[in-house]
Amino acid sequence: MATAMSDAVVYVVDDNPALCRALCRLLQAAGFDARAFGSGEEFLAHAHHEGPGCVILDVRMPGFSGLTLQARLGDLQQTLPIIFLTGHGSVSTTVRAMKGGALDVLEKPADTDELLAAVRRALALSRERSAARAARADIEHRLQTLTPRERQVLELVVRGLLNRQIAAQLGTAEKTIKIHRGRVMQKMQARSIADLVHMAARVNLATGSDATRS
Repeated sequence: MATAMSDAVVYVVDDNPALCRALCRLLQAAGFDARAFGSGEEFLAHAHHEGPGCVILDVRMPGFSGLTLQARLGDLQQTLPIIFLTGHGSVSTTVRAMKGGALDVLEKPADTDELLAAVRRALALSRERSAARAARADIEHRLQTLTPRERQVLELVVRGLLNRQIAAQLGTAEKTIKIHRGRVMQKMQARSIADLVHMAARVNLATGSDATRS
């Protein structure tokens, strides 16, 4: 039995109403918040959950096929993994779905334990990626509080330069760099240079030759 996850949503997208109801009952009995949609278009129009989640998606549907919806979701799959259900399984369909970013492809009727295990994996992955995205957003917000000069100092600090080297490169006094460096540490809420390096890596902060441009 899964632990209830009130902040996570499992979306079921299938044009078969009876199957949607059955899957939702199964998921709810296992402790998940499940929501059903009868088409890809309906899902895109009404699914606005921003927390952890995953999508159980039928491959063949009128209008948007499952693969078309997958393409429309694009990078959103990073935090909303897709589990495909298909009654018309083929190697080519599976390969296309997996290349498109699907977490799993299961044949109908899916084994209950296999489906629930896939959902748990998908939600764990979604939580992990959602947390990473939130952390990046927090770091980017802190970066926005830096002045242009503080940003330059940060970029040179994480490259491993000493205060005197940074002062020489920026054409200013070493004591001025010490002040800027202290403000950077405070604004970035960093306890050490290692913290700054880690933050820079999380947001792919450029630390190359463009760091000293005004």
